Formats: sequence, structure tokens, C-alpha cells
Amino acid sequence: MSSATHSSRASPALRALAEADPAIAALSLWCAHRDGAQTATKGETITYGPDFAELPQHEQMGLAAHHILHVALRHSSRAAALTVRLGADFDAELFNLAADALINEAVLAGDHAIPRPAVLATALIKQTMQVETTAAEALADWDAERLYFALRGQSGNGTAREGCAQAYAQTQEFEADLQEDGAAAEEGSKAQDAARWRQHMTRAMDAGRAAGRGIGRIGHRLADVAQPQIPWEQVLRRLLTQAVMQAPQPSPHRPARRWIAATAQAQHAGTPEPGFEAGWRPRTDVPLIAIAMDASSSIDDARLALFWAEVTGIARRMRAQLYLMVFDDEIRHRESLDASATRLSLPELPRGGGTAFIPVIQEAQRIGASALLVFTDLEGEAGPPPRGLPVIWALPDGGAIQPPFGRLIDLSR
Repeated sequence: MSSATHSSRASPALRALAEADPAIAALSLWCAHRDGAQTATKGETITYGPDFAELPQHEQMGLAAHHILHVALRHSSRAAALTVRLGADFDAELFNLAADALINEAVLAGDHAIPRPAVLATALIKQTMQVETTAAEALADWDAERLYFALRGQSGNGTAREGCAQAYAQTQEFEADLQEDGAAAEEGSKAQDAARWRQHMTRAMDAGRAAGRGIGRIGHRLADVAQPQIPWEQVLRRLLTQAVMQAPQPSPHRPARRWIAATAQAQHAGTPEPGFEAGWRPRTDVPLIAIAMDASSSIDDARLALFWAEVTGIARRMRAQLYLMVFDDEIRHRESLDASATRLSLPELPRGGGTAFIPVIQEAQRIGASALLVFTDLEGEAGPPPRGLPVIWALPDGGAIQPPFGRLIDLSR
């Protein structure tokens, strides 16, 4: 149990940080510092265990900076949001590993010391993806969610990255130091918290950059800075709603009210009657959403199931029909899905082969789909933009990828 008063264990290190690193010192003012049984972060509270007091002061400063960045980057609430989104498939320790690796690179780049051994993003990326990268490149290119999802995938030689990441973590004696903050992951507070901490980060980094020392010198390069974003589920829901909007249609069997009134007036006045004008009726046919799942990509089954549940939920609310296509370089499986069923299960997915989107687009046009949703990594030939068919590309890691046409949804956000 932590004390309700300010941490006595962390006070010397926090005072020293005020001189050594203006950015971290400014951010620390927005954190609650408490003594506790272990050194950990939960939400905006940092607890400092007995082991913290045993470290030399320069390592205490680095470790305190590490946890202050956990708070400033909202890692607890971001982990809780992923738990809500992925359920039992979310690996909290792997997310903690990704977040720690990025933070440790930032702390070292700010000229602080950290207790060794320690996980580092450059070594973690090299170990799991066989890619050489510098600390500056890792901090600029990766955020915690993107690195987490990358670690859940496979390398080009088929090796599971997660196993490689766990092996690396063991060599560095990694211990999880992040506790989820479920209250901060609620929908109503996420965007506000992200915006608030982004403002704190901007002001703190400006102060550090002006002083010319500490993390403020490199803070503008941090890709992991909390940004207010609309969750991909909401974006997807809005795009599909626009695509299958129930528009009224002309009906030759129902005259327009305007024509009835004009005809009655002409008959009463003895003037020529106007030409027939058709009325409008609500569109009654059920819209069709085509779903294409790329079986040649490295997308894991957990994210397929998550995507599946979201789309079927949308279909039930919108009275839409689902038409599933599983494909690689051609369509391997076709199935019309009953969205009214209480539970839908994914079919057996073939693996391997190349990737071609043209057969999928042509099939969606042939069946008259209102929208085509493609779950893929976008490594394949897309062909020309289809006329009259909204295409939504759902990628497990959008990064800087630009779709050839249509809209892109980044599932790692």
C-alpha cells in the first residue's frame, strides 16, 4: 500500500532533475509521487519501492524520468484501452516491454543513466525484426501500439517475433512496471486526457529545448507522444454508414404530391394538366457490405476476430448483409453471412500465395456491394479505382502507407 503523502524516496532525485532536465522536471509536477511496495506506474501515480532508494542518485534520476514519461505518454490508460479492444488476446507484458524499450531510448538520449540491464528499442527491433536502426530513428518511427502489434506478427522467415521479444526480455531481466488504469480508458476521457498531456509535453519540451539539456533536446522527435485520435472502430462505423445510407428512390407507381395538387388545380381552372411526376419511396433493399480478408498477410487471428466482431455488429445495427471473400492471388472462399446469427465464426483461412486485389474488387462490383472492406497489409496490385464502389482498407499497421485509392483505417490506433 502506498502512502498518501509525497514520496520521500524520490524527493532527492526529483530535486536533482529540476536542475538537470527542465522538461522532465516540468512533467513531474503533473504526476503523483508516492512511496510503495514496488516501483511502478499506474495512471498518473508513480510509486517508488525500497529498491529505488538503494540505487545511486544518477540511476534514481533516470528511473524517475522513465516513470514520469510512462505517465506523460499515458501508457497505463493506453494499455487499458487495448485490453477493452482486444480482450483476452491482449498481452499486457508485451505492451509494457514495447513501451519500456522506447522510453529507455528516450531517457538515454536525454543524457540520463538507467539501471542495467535494460531493454532498448534498437536492440529489441534488431532481435525481433532483423533490422538495424538508430535510437533517433526508433524514437521517430515507433510508438508503443505500433511496436506492440509488430511484435505480435512474424518475421519474413516465419519466426514468431513475440517469442524472440520474450527471449530478449529475459536476457535483460525485464520486469513489468506498468499497471493498467481502466478508468482513464473510458471513451469520454481518452481524447481529453490525450490532448491535455500533449499540451503538457509541448510546454515541457519547449522549456527543455530552450535550456539546451535533458530530454527537451530530443522530445520533438518522439512518435509516442499522446495524440487525441478517433478510435478506428468509430471511423470505420462512420465510413460504412455513409456507404450504405438508405436513400429514397423514385417510384413510378406513386405520384408526387406536388403533381396531385397541380393536377387538381388545373382541372378546377380548366387549364392543361401537367405531365406525370413520379413520387419517392424509401429504399427497401438491404445494403450489402463485401468483406475481403487477405490470407497471405501476417495478420494474426486475434485481430481478424476483433475486426469480424466489429463489422458484424455494424451489419446488425444497419440491417446490412455481409459477403465474405478470403483471398490471396485469387479468391479462395466465398460466403454470404447471416448477420442476424447470435455468433459468427471465421472459416478456415488458407495461407500463402501472392496478393491481388483486382479479383476482389471485381467480385464486389459484380454482386452490387455498397462498400468493400479489405483487411490486408496492402502489399499487392490494386488496379484502377473502382467507379461507384467505396473501398476501405483496414491495415494492422498503417504507419505512413498511402492507399492507392479509397480510405485507410489503421487498426493499430
